[in-house]
Amino acid sequence: MSKDLTCSRIDRQNILNNELALKEIQESSNIKGIIFEDKICLTKNMVASFFGVEARTIERYVSDNADELMKNGYEILRGQRLKLFIKCVQDQDVPDINVGNISNRTPQLAIFDFRAFLNISMLLTESENARILRQLVLDIVIDLVNQKTGGGTKFINQRDKDFITTYLQEENYRKEFTDALRDYVDMGNAKYAIYTDKIYQSIFKEKSREYREILKLKKSDKVRDTLYSEILNLVASYECGLAVLLKEQSKQIGRKLNNWETDDVFRAFEFLPHWKPLINSARVKMASRDLALRDAFHKQLEEYIQPLESEEYHRFLGAEGDEIERLMIENEAVLKRLKERD
Repeated sequence: MSKDLTCSRIDRQNILNNELALKEIQESSNIKGIIFEDKICLTKNMVASFFGVEARTIERYVSDNADELMKNGYEILRGQRLKLFIKCVQDQDVPDINVGNISNRTPQLAIFDFRAFLNISMLLTESENARILRQLVLDIVIDLVNQKTGGGTKFINQRDKDFITTYLQEENYRKEFTDALRDYVDMGNAKYAIYTDKIYQSIFKEKSREYREILKLKKSDKVRDTLYSEILNLVASYECGLAVLLKEQSKQIGRKLNNWETDDVFRAFEFLPHWKPLINSARVKMASRDLALRDAFHKQLEEYIQPLESEEYHRFLGAEGDEIERLMIENEAVLKRLKERD
């Protein structure tokens, strides 16, 4: 999906929260600045000069996007920290033309760290240099994800350390659910797909077919192989609870349930109040992760999309994910046998 960083705060923040990508961007762009508190920092004049715009243009963007920029490393230095910054400028022999007219009498000074500098580049529409930098940023982010996932992101969920345990446990609950449908529901074989879809729709508002289309899954790909561990846990909770209720209701009336009675059990179950915070959390995770990591947009979950925190990128793209993926590949045959056990 094509991204216009000038228009989408979520897309901007997803990149700015990805510390792994930021490191690659900083190395590739080779942007120079003033080293202050172990970070590259730039003054307003330096930012304006790089992008070929006037300083007042940068001031306007800062005024219009102050909350976002301050969250991402823009700040006003005063007092002792300003004195320390000025000393860094002097020690690093930065020409006045680059930093502006500052001295020990300067009451305050705005600076941008590298993250805030990138943030401005994502907002600035008047600068060709900003457009070029935005494209470089997008290319690096795409390359990083492709490098970590071997060019495909549909199984990026399996790079999570919690996935394997959840994946194997969920199959037991799945069997309990399908056994309950077999033993206590008087319908044809279509019931398995129908009530699986009802679970998916209840949790993330999509049928299996719709989910497959969004993730561009092949016919041979299994939906559950692509679900994040938290989603699998919630699906398993549904399956476990519904299996028990179907059995109890069938025993109570002394026969198998028809489709109307089964629907009634399902509706009563899904509207239990304790599901609400769990479903809300699952929708946020699924919609937000898929947009950021898979470039997959769930229209039905648009209101739940949030920028990913930096910890999420480390979780799925960091060194621990590399090790998890390696172990899964090496033990693929063992995992398949465990999955298929009775």
